[in-house]
Amino acid sequence: MNPHSGRRARTAAAATGLAAALLAATPGIATAAGENLPPLQPSVDTLTVDSTKGCSDEPVHVPRAPELRAVVEDTTEDNQEGETNGAGAQFEAWWTDADGTEQRRTHTSGTVHSPITQLWRTPDDLPADTVVSWHVRAVDAEGATSPWSDDSPGITCRFVIDTVSPEPATIVSEQYPDDSGWHDGVGVYGSFTFDSPSEDVVEYVYSVLGSANERVRPEEPGGPVTVRWMPERSGPHHLEVYAVDRAGRRSSGTTHWIHVAEGRAPVAHWTLADPAGAGSAAADAGPAARAEDGVVFGSPAPSRTDLTSTVTLDGRGNSYLTPDAPATDTATTFALSAWVRPAATGTPMTVASQDAADGTSAFTLGLRPAEGSPATWAFRYGSTTLTGGSASAGGWAHLTGLYDGEDDTLRLYVNGKEVASKTGVAPVSAPGAFQIGRARGEGGARWQGDLGDVRVWDRVVPREEIERLGARPAELASAWDIERTDAGVIPDREGDKPLTLHGGAGFYTPDYDACFEDPECVEFPDAALDGNDHLALDGTDDYAATGGPVVDTADSYSVGLRVRFADTTPDRPMTLLSQGGADSDAFAVRYDPAASEWQLIVTHGSEPGTARTVVAGPGTPRSYSDDVVVVYDDSEGRITLYVGGEAVATAEFNASWNAPGSLQIGRGHTADGGWGEYFHGGADTVRVFSGALTASQVRSFAHLS
Repeated sequence: MNPHSGRRARTAAAATGLAAALLAATPGIATAAGENLPPLQPSVDTLTVDSTKGCSDEPVHVPRAPELRAVVEDTTEDNQEGETNGAGAQFEAWWTDADGTEQRRTHTSGTVHSPITQLWRTPDDLPADTVVSWHVRAVDAEGATSPWSDDSPGITCRFVIDTVSPEPATIVSEQYPDDSGWHDGVGVYGSFTFDSPSEDVVEYVYSVLGSANERVRPEEPGGPVTVRWMPERSGPHHLEVYAVDRAGRRSSGTTHWIHVAEGRAPVAHWTLADPAGAGSAAADAGPAARAEDGVVFGSPAPSRTDLTSTVTLDGRGNSYLTPDAPATDTATTFALSAWVRPAATGTPMTVASQDAADGTSAFTLGLRPAEGSPATWAFRYGSTTLTGGSASAGGWAHLTGLYDGEDDTLRLYVNGKEVASKTGVAPVSAPGAFQIGRARGEGGARWQGDLGDVRVWDRVVPREEIERLGARPAELASAWDIERTDAGVIPDREGDKPLTLHGGAGFYTPDYDACFEDPECVEFPDAALDGNDHLALDGTDDYAATGGPVVDTADSYSVGLRVRFADTTPDRPMTLLSQGGADSDAFAVRYDPAASEWQLIVTHGSEPGTARTVVAGPGTPRSYSDDVVVVYDDSEGRITLYVGGEAVATAEFNASWNAPGSLQIGRGHTADGGWGEYFHGGADTVRVFSGALTASQVRSFAHLS
C-alpha cells in the first residue's frame, strides 16, 4: 500500500528498495496519525494446507512438506489517487525437535495488488510425524504489518507430515467370493467389506472393471466399510480397492476377482404360445395359468421375435388368465415384462397385476388413455404410477416394469428403453394371485388385444437385458442392386420380387470409352449411382414398380433408395418413392421446389378423403446423389425422413395401415387419386426393411444385409 502522504506508485527501482526494507522491517504496526495504515489481519477461514485442508488447531495430516496459503489484504482508506493497496505475507512455522529445542522456519512473499492469495512451499527439511504449528500476517509496501492470524480471535494452525502409506485393504464378500466358482448372478446385489489394518484410513477408493472411481468413508478412522454392488453382465469382473489415510496417502491396490453367473431365470414365465383350443397356459417356470373362456390361443406373434404365437383377450369379464397363486414377493425386488398389442386405446387396460390383501392390486402394468394425445403405457406400484411411451391400437410393444428394493426405485421400459422412473417408492406387499389381463379394484381394466411371453423375475433385470428382450431388429425384406437388363425387369436379390419398368424407363451407363476416344472431350460423364448402371427416369411417364406389396406398412418399416436429380432446381414437385392402395399412398416421399423442402406424406387410411400427415424439412437436391430413407417405428408411433443420413423431419404418427399396393419408384398418387409427380433423374440401391432402422443404420442402409 502507498502511504497517505500522497506519494505515487514507485518505479521498479524504488519497489526493489522497498522489498529490501520489508525484509528488514521489525514486525509491528504503524501508528503515526495521518500516515500509513496497517494491513488487515488474515482471516483463519482463508488459511489452507495444500489448498484443500483448512486451518485447524487439531493437526491436519499431509503426505509431504505442504504448501501453505493465505489471503492477505491492505486497507484502502489511506490511498491517494492512482495508488494501489499492495500486500505481501509473512509465514512462520515452528516445532519442537527430539532434543526439546524449538525450531523455526519463515518465508516472506513479495508485495502485489491485494486482496491476493499468497503461498509458501515449505522446505523439505520439516520433520515427519511431528506437530508443526504455523501462522501468517500481512505486510504492506511500507513494511507495516497486521496482527498474526492466530492473534485473537484467530487460532494457531497445525499439521503433521505422514510419510508412511497405509496397508492394503482386504475384501470380503459372502455373495461374490474371490474363488474359481461362478456365483449368482446378473441383477443380484452383493455386499463387499473393505478393511485395512492401518488405523488412520479414512477413505476407500474402488472401481469395478475399470469404471470411474467411487469413494466411501468408514464411520471411524481405521474402521471397515461395506458397499453394495450389482453386476449387469455375466463373466469375470474385478474389483480394485485402495485404502487412503488421513494424509491422503494411498495404499497399493487390492484386486478381488468375481465370476458372475448368468442372471437367474424368471420365477414365472408363460409364453402364451399354447395351441388353439387350450384351456390353460403352460409355464416355463411357475404354475400353469388357468385360462377363462374369453382367452383365444393361437393368435399371431410379433414379427422378428422368437415368439411363435400369442393369445387374444376380448376385454370382457371372462377374458383373463391366472395361476391362482402369487408369482413373486412384490415387497422386495421384482420385475415383469410382456409383449402386448392393444386392439383399442380408449379405456384403461391391464396386461398383468398381482392381488393385494385389501381387494386391490399391489401393482398393474398396462395402458392408460390420454385426453387429446396418444394413450401411454403405465406401471402402477402402490400409490406411485409411472407413464411413458406411446401406445397405438394394433401396434406391438414390449413392456417391462421393475421395482428395485435396494434403492426403492420404480422404472418403466417400453421397447427396451426406459421411459419413466421414480426413487423413494415404498415397498408394497401382494400376497394374492398373479393376474394376466385384468386387475382388482380398477373396474377390472381388462385387456383387449393380444398378449405374449409374460415373465416375472425376483431380481433386477439390467437395462441391456431389457433391451435384448424388447428388440425387434429390422430385417432386410427386399433389395434391388440396379444394373442394366434387357428383360424390362430388375430382379431383386432373392429373385421373387422383380421391379418392372414402365413408360419407357431405361438405364444410365456412363460411356467412359467415348470420352477417351474423343480428343475434344474435357469432362468425363458422371458415374453411375452405384455399380455400373442406374435406373433413368424421364419425369414424364417413367417409373418402376413391384408386382405387389413389399412390406406391411401397418407395422414398423424402413424404405430407402439412392437418387440423383436431373436438375437441382426442379420446376415442379416430384415423388421418389411410394406404396399405397388404389387411390392413395400409405407413404410417399417427394420433393417440393416451391417450398424448398423434402416431404414425407403419410395417410391415415385407404378411404377417399382420409386425413394425412405431412412431415417436411428444408433442403435442396444435390448435384451428385442423396440417400433418401423413410423410417416408421410403430412401437414409438413416430415416422422420420432421412436425407443424406440426417433426419430432416420427424413427427408422431399412430394411424398406420397395411397398404396392399405395389412399391413405386418414381411416382405417387395425386390429390384426385390418379398417378403423377413423375421423378426426373436417376435411382439406384433400393432397400426395404421390415422394422425400424436406427439412426446409425440409416447412414449405411445400402450396405445392410
